[in-house]
Amino acid sequence: MAHRPDVRGFFDPATHTVTYLVSDPETGLAAIIDPVLDYDPAAARTSTRSVEAVMAALREADLTLALILETHAHADHLTAADHLRAAEGVGIGIGAHITQVQATFAPLFDAGDVTPDGVVFDHLYADGDVFALGALTVEVMHTPGHTPACVSYRIGDAVFTGDTLFMPDYGTARTDFPGGDARTLYRSIQRLLALDPGTRLFVGHDYLPAGRSDYRFETTVAAQRDGNIHLGGGVSEDAFAAMRETRDATLGAPQLILPSLQVNIRAGALPPPEADGRRYLKLPLNTL
Repeated sequence: MAHRPDVRGFFDPATHTVTYLVSDPETGLAAIIDPVLDYDPAAARTSTRSVEAVMAALREADLTLALILETHAHADHLTAADHLRAAEGVGIGIGAHITQVQATFAPLFDAGDVTPDGVVFDHLYADGDVFALGALTVEVMHTPGHTPACVSYRIGDAVFTGDTLFMPDYGTARTDFPGGDARTLYRSIQRLLALDPGTRLFVGHDYLPAGRSDYRFETTVAAQRDGNIHLGGGVSEDAFAAMRETRDATLGAPQLILPSLQVNIRAGALPPPEADGRRYLKLPLNTL
């Protein structure tokens, strides 16, 4: 059985997000992980430019899209998952704890159309779930801490970590969103670091730290164990939690958190039309 997927990353400079096209070399079946729906906040206008670039690459490689995978409900970009589902007729998978995120944020946006049961997604994955992507095996790892619903996808020798881990010279994700927790994140990361040292890790974002001028999004378990600036070399849970919580207290809200969450808890669908036929994103004042 094949154990090494072909992986291509597509970096979105507007949100520093990496979308992955992952495919099985034997069958040509592919998944898209964390697709981006472009959003201009000044004009409140969406476009599908980024995800169309991914689809163009898929077609050029003669691949067949089988599934869309979300690592979590993102707070920094809108997902194009629903667009792809409608255009390509494929399902959307996400961690089962998305229901907790929906229950938290649907009331914030008065989103009466969103029920906290995950039914707007096609597949709700629990920790340890396994399914096939062609000849490849996909294992779901529940890796909460950044959000309660975060999952990582282990596909052959590759793991897609979402926001659980970043490049070693940048560290780890914030844990101050509702349901986030620094100690929980530490324990999730330890699960990843317990994998084979040569396991490839593909991170969900890259932000340029001081001293680096090129964007990167592939690393290894060994590189993270040895060199992650937040917990490499055996940093303790207590030390990590103290660092993470202190750092998080200095961070502002992501620029697109309000547009993103109300779309992403709907699996990428825009809010339903109002009486005038228009769709509106809501900005709850003095809430964050």
